[in-house]
Amino acid sequence: MIEPFAASQVREGHAGERIVSYGTSSYGYDVRCADEFKIFTNINSSIVDPKAFDEGSFVDFKGPVCMIPPNSFALARTVEYFRIPRSVLTICLGKSTYARCGIIVNVTPLEPEWEGHVTLEFSNTTPLPARIYAGEGCAQVIFLESDEVCSVSYADRGGKYQRQHGVTLPRT
Repeated sequence: MIEPFAASQVREGHAGERIVSYGTSSYGYDVRCADEFKIFTNINSSIVDPKAFDEGSFVDFKGPVCMIPPNSFALARTVEYFRIPRSVLTICLGKSTYARCGIIVNVTPLEPEWEGHVTLEFSNTTPLPARIYAGEGCAQVIFLESDEVCSVSYADRGGKYQRQHGVTLPRT
């Protein structure tokens, strides 16, 4: 269901340095942010329109630390690839370490039989630049299992974000 999978909570990186934890938690799984980012910029004075999103509104960045401008946001993806079972729905919430710094992580629910890398949105609500660390925990996925399978899954509907790889922009 989750690849790669950490069976316990990981709190140390290479050479023993402290990191924002990831891996299995009490009732969920703390995902990591990959090192691929799309940082929002308004250099083109575009209008944000989910039906006609201008890809030129983003600057692509790849690296271990992403700097998000004040009052802006960045898109990223999880390191982990998910395959959600037909009887499971997930809710994803940002980790408190980021929330306490004014960085909000937004992810929509992962529906039954959805699969792919999760696209993450990091909103910097502060008037200062904010850092996001690749390879470290950023959000927790909580799993809700039903007693029965759903009648129509995300795969059955042919959902537009099925099997997404990389940072995926809005589609209509």
